[in-house]
Amino acid sequence: MQTHQTTVDPGEIAKFEAMAAEWWDPNGKFKPLHMLNPCRLDYITSQIAVEFDRDRTQPQCFDGLRILDIGCGGGLLSEPMARLGATVVGADAAERNIPVAQVHAEQSGLDIDYRHTTAEDMAAAGEQFDVVLNMEVVEHVADPLSYLTACRTLLKPGGLHICSTINRNPKSYMMAIIGAEHVMRWLPKGTHEWSKFITPDELFDLMREAGLDPVDRKGFVFNPLTWSWSLSDKDLSVNYVTASLKPKD
Repeated sequence: MQTHQTTVDPGEIAKFEAMAAEWWDPNGKFKPLHMLNPCRLDYITSQIAVEFDRDRTQPQCFDGLRILDIGCGGGLLSEPMARLGATVVGADAAERNIPVAQVHAEQSGLDIDYRHTTAEDMAAAGEQFDVVLNMEVVEHVADPLSYLTACRTLLKPGGLHICSTINRNPKSYMMAIIGAEHVMRWLPKGTHEWSKFITPDELFDLMREAGLDPVDRKGFVFNPLTWSWSLSDKDLSVNYVTASLKPKD
């Protein structure tokens, strides 16, 4: 499958392949993503609407846009993008995720191009997209800079890159690893490695080095009282999301 240099970490891929069949179970091992998804989608759709002058109140508002969901998993983001009219490619290095995503899309009546491939191979093949969604992936790759450089290559000039990940600090260790994996048991133990977490400033520096222009960042904040997520301009202490652009010239 991989004929070009890759940033894929085989150990990380094995973790997600073991959970592949549970992608669409809202109470299963991907419960945290199902809970976070409305908040993620609000940020993603708002950024796309601003950059490409689209009206989110209109059906098929992303018609004509080609979107890549890299590390697509079971398709939790690919499917909403397709419903909004975008031409969607969902790519994942974990082979077992792809048939799960394909079957669910077919059952949902959606035409999504799912592929077992990597960002590096797609970039080498000359693929180009208006938007690259890079959500909760960069903390799992072997070489974040090379990976982000591949994502930039995949963008058309002026294209939008949206990337979310987890901050690296004592709070994120307590929340994302001790809390999510050991206490709440939302995720299998060992899903995340705290040493691979990336601070917002580090991620912005990596993006600039990769040739992207960072334009926004916000926090995803969990409220244990309302059991819901919200966006924050100030609290990026655990989960956060960024937007960056590929220069037009």
